[in-house]
Amino acid sequence: MGEITGVVLKKLGVFEDARGWLSEIYRKDEDKHILPAMGYVSYTRFGEVRGPHEHVNQSDFFVFVGPGDFELHLWDNRKNSKTFGEYVKMRVGESNKCSVLVPLGVVHGYKSVTKPGSFSVNLPDRLYAGEGRKENVDEIRHESDKNSKFKIT
Repeated sequence: MGEITGVVLKKLGVFEDARGWLSEIYRKDEDKHILPAMGYVSYTRFGEVRGPHEHVNQSDFFVFVGPGDFELHLWDNRKNSKTFGEYVKMRVGESNKCSVLVPLGVVHGYKSVTKPGSFSVNLPDRLYAGEGRKENVDEIRHESDKNSKFKIT
């Protein structure tokens, strides 16, 4: 698997007992580079794709623990990055519990690859549409461009 500068992939430990399992997804003493401004959970139906898109001012901190798995796609679109043009694809979720910090300028998207669908959590460092939802949404949506080089099939 290739690497993209600034993308932080962290395998998540699972603590299991007779009741089920627990996984720490964020600790301010370990994840000092992550400063969430909000959080949300998302369900994606099997075979559906979210993205690809990128942000100008926002980093996303995704948590993939299941239920379900995704095929995660990342492209470094930052012209000044030493990994500009790199592409990474990986399976994440129930079978590969991890968190992924996606910095601004890295195009990202994912596809649900398990039935009946897949869940993710995101803790971005900017509020969606700003304070009081009064600002423009910080997204460059490549999925709307039929000629885009960023494709998830």
